[in-house]
Amino acid sequence: MLQQPLFLVDSSIYVFRGWQGLPADTRNRFGEPDNAVQGFTETLCHIIENHKPAMMLCAFDECFRKGIRNQLYPAYKADRPPAPEDLAPQFARCKQVAQAIGIATLGSDSVEADDIIGHFAGLAAAREIPVTIVSGDKDLAQFIRQQDRYWDYGRRPMASYDELHKRFKIRPEQIADWLALSGDKSDNIPGVPGVGPTTAARLLNKWHDLDTLLANLGEVSMMRFRGAPRVSRLLYEHKAAIAMARSLTGLIHDERLPDNLDDCQRQPRDEASLITALSDAGLPDDLAQRTARRLADR
Repeated sequence: MLQQPLFLVDSSIYVFRGWQGLPADTRNRFGEPDNAVQGFTETLCHIIENHKPAMMLCAFDECFRKGIRNQLYPAYKADRPPAPEDLAPQFARCKQVAQAIGIATLGSDSVEADDIIGHFAGLAAAREIPVTIVSGDKDLAQFIRQQDRYWDYGRRPMASYDELHKRFKIRPEQIADWLALSGDKSDNIPGVPGVGPTTAARLLNKWHDLDTLLANLGEVSMMRFRGAPRVSRLLYEHKAAIAMARSLTGLIHDERLPDNLDDCQRQPRDEASLITALSDAGLPDDLAQRTARRLADR
């Protein structure tokens, strides 16, 4: 019998979506901007009400462009503007709400939420526990295995390994190699000029992984697609850039992260405890009470 999945939530995406989706004049009981918090709270409620996960972790981005990737490549995400003034303080309160609901939360000053999720997905794989990764970031699909699910909550239904393979035209575990070749504009990773996602997928479907591809560049020129000799030359000329990009697109380890899943056990709360904890996090009294009724002892 398949075990219950571990739910791994890429929190920052849903904090941003809450901020974008609710009116800017939404306020908490202290009079502070609260649209991101309330939107994020609704996301967590929906997951718990509909899936009742026994294990769940909310991963947060906390290295703020001072992490390992920026040390390797200072231009990484350098073109992204800082969080708006009315949003930035809400991240801490979103984390507080998750904790109030009984969900484990984790951030790191050296790696990103992606890496935290990849780390725990690996721990789950070692114990043959399926995971459901909740994210709208395609990078995280690289951690999906056959028994897992990837869920862009609010925009797409849950997707299986095979459905992701069909969507991206490559296997999920090839995504880090694929991005190293074609680049990732959202993260300011340049990739190889002239090698887009379609060509990168074609190369990986032939050679399976980046190391094998780079070991067979001479044969790339004989592949059956227009411009193959040019692509072969470009790959050779940009081997150093490909290696740098690959160091950014895959999992980076933070040895300080837990080496077990114990803290991922969700801790259901009774209604009175939930109301108190959610009020402490700033939710308006009526919303704290409604949320507590929805989630009590679930």
